Amino acid sequence: MAHAAPPSALEQSGPIRVEHDRQRRQFSVRLNGCHDRAVLLYEYVGKRIVDLQHTEVPDAYRGRGIAKHLAKAALDFVVEEDLKAHLTCWYIQKYVKENPLPQYLERLQP
Repeated sequence: MAHAAPPSALEQSGPIRVEHDRQRRQFSVRLNGCHDRAVLLYEYVGKRIVDLQHTEVPDAYRGRGIAKHLAKAALDFVVEEDLKAHLTCWYIQKYVKENPLPQYLERLQP
């Protein structure tokens, strides 16, 4: 994928790697070494139901598709763990509308 913007520390570090911290219930991408992070926060709201609550990407890194990677990782986690998901986060709602994969749609809670 070509980027028109000048290379940044993020792009020089290679592909975007999403890390999942199950204890803190968050997905994150390290930006510019380890100081800045993009995060997606979730909570269990039932035994097999997660609420994907909030996605946050620092201003300087917005518009680069980082939130997309976080949303995909979180939804793939829901699928792999056979959970149901409630989408509080507007960005994840938008991501599912743009990527209406059956495995995502069948796991959504109203």
